[in-house]
Amino acid sequence: MNIIILSLIVLLACSKEITPIEYGKDQCEHCRMTLTDKKYGAEIITKKDKAIKFDAAECMLNYIKEKKIEENDVDKYYVINLTEPGVLIDAMNAAYLISPELRSPMGENISSFADKNTAEKYLNDHGGVIFSWDELKNKFK
Repeated sequence: MNIIILSLIVLLACSKEITPIEYGKDQCEHCRMTLTDKKYGAEIITKKDKAIKFDAAECMLNYIKEKKIEENDVDKYYVINLTEPGVLIDAMNAAYLISPELRSPMGENISSFADKNTAEKYLNDHGGVIFSWDELKNKFK
């Protein structure tokens, strides 16, 4: 019984969880701006369970590009779902729309969506180009 309890404690202590962005309080690790727009934001969770927050996907991508973190130190990447302000989703499974009509905080105009169908609806209304995570990362290399 003690072994089971100890095992559960160890598993819970090692779990890596999303740390919600505190808009108006948290600061972007890349550009140092205060995070204010709930439609945008991003977060890296490291393998050491540290949350690194960004005001936009482009700040996170530039942070990665500038090698301020090694890829093998990252556990997960998250981005805010434009259709659910303040809600972080898995960046690797998200669809991205770059549209000048959807202005992001840092001017790259990258909006994140939980799925490609939703991104396509916004594309029809606002124009632009849809990217996957890998395509977007390659654009920032």
